Amino acid sequence: MKMSDTRQIAATPDEVYAALLSPEVLKACVPGAQEVTGSPEDGFEATVVQKVGPVKATFKGAVTLSDMVPGQSLTITGEGKGGAAGFAKGGAAVSMAPSDGGTALSYDVEAKVGGKLAQLGSRIIDGFARKMADQFFSNLQETLEGPADPAEPGEEAPEAQKKSWLKRVTGKA
Repeated sequence: MKMSDTRQIAATPDEVYAALLSPEVLKACVPGAQEVTGSPEDGFEATVVQKVGPVKATFKGAVTLSDMVPGQSLTITGEGKGGAAGFAKGGAAVSMAPSDGGTALSYDVEAKVGGKLAQLGSRIIDGFARKMADQFFSNLQETLEGPADPAEPGEEAPEAQKKSWLKRVTGKA
């Protein structure tokens, strides 16, 4: 299963790149992520709980980053085993380019499944994989830009949220 898309994100390419290297951000962005630990250099260990059709499974797996060009591109590769449910593996080639008001983030994703999951049929699997990829990049966009809704009185404004995130990840606002 393959898919591609492009998103406009209101953040610089360097901010988007830094977000993709942060285990905190990955945990917030990967749908169903229970735990993400590790580093970009050594790879990440992840625990993700997902329901695909009638099959619910806890996947434990590894995520590695390669072909890393700061602020421009990287490749994310992951593989997870879900016990009796089977396995899932795939990767995404991600590129970032400056655009009006931020970054044009493009991605090409390829995913494969096996075991009970593969028995669900390609229509269910393809739809689920598209939903997961779209949700991941939507979550990434929201993490970088702040919520789409205007801040309620007394809540932190999206710009303040963005700066606090940047400060945690990069140590500077």
